[in-house]
Amino acid sequence: MLQFTKKEKYDFADLVNIMDILRSEDGCPWDREQDHASIRKNLIEETYEVCDCIDRADLPGMCEELGDLMLQVVFHSKIASDHGEFELIDVTDGVCKKLILRHPHIFGDVRADTSEEVLKNWDQIKRVEKNQKTYTDTLEQIPSCLPGLMRAEKVQRKAAKANFDFASADEASAKIGEELQELKAAEGTDRASEEFGDLLFSVVNVGRLMGLDSEEAITAATNKFIRRFAALEGHLLGEGRNIADVPMQELDTIWEKIKIKEHHHEQD
Repeated sequence: MLQFTKKEKYDFADLVNIMDILRSEDGCPWDREQDHASIRKNLIEETYEVCDCIDRADLPGMCEELGDLMLQVVFHSKIASDHGEFELIDVTDGVCKKLILRHPHIFGDVRADTSEEVLKNWDQIKRVEKNQKTYTDTLEQIPSCLPGLMRAEKVQRKAAKANFDFASADEASAKIGEELQELKAAEGTDRASEEFGDLLFSVVNVGRLMGLDSEEAITAATNKFIRRFAALEGHLLGEGRNIADVPMQELDTIWEKIKIKEHHHEQD
């Protein structure tokens, strides 16, 4: 064991070995107690941490977080193995076979010279794999646990393949006004949440037809809000004032000045 802890470089097999040790009878009590459900949120958190590093172009951080994400795959596979559900080799075998099957233009005799042709083949093969006989089957198999905006956009893209779509972003934009009026009419009623959801769904539709990613857009907008709020509060603190004591009208005036200053910096 001591020799194992002093290796200069560890590989994937070592990671699997370490997990076997941690889950063994003489291993770590916490690791032995875990099941798929108890570490489910860890898998989600590690995925987002990888994405955060990608967004910040933090390559050393990305390398570390990919390791943490890989650990989750090995952890779940070990839990499954301990319960006789499946083995790690079943995971790697499955994904390798899937990649070979879905790339017939590489591992077979199918011709695909463009990315569009590749994706078309991929979707057709996937529908056969998943036994998706109808377009509804395809929509219903999109995971409900996806972030809301991401799931809405994916559902819309799948529906568009059945030619159920707006002709343009302009046409879809008209739906926003309609949904907004329905939301206002439903204010204070049990239907308000439903109508608000319809409004968000319509906004996602417009973004998709404009080639925009709704999840990325709302993240960027939220980050922008935080940045401007920080500038607003910093300005007031510099004057010895607390933001909570300043009237909203004045806050809005300062906010607009911050926006104008940002736009000038972007143009420079």
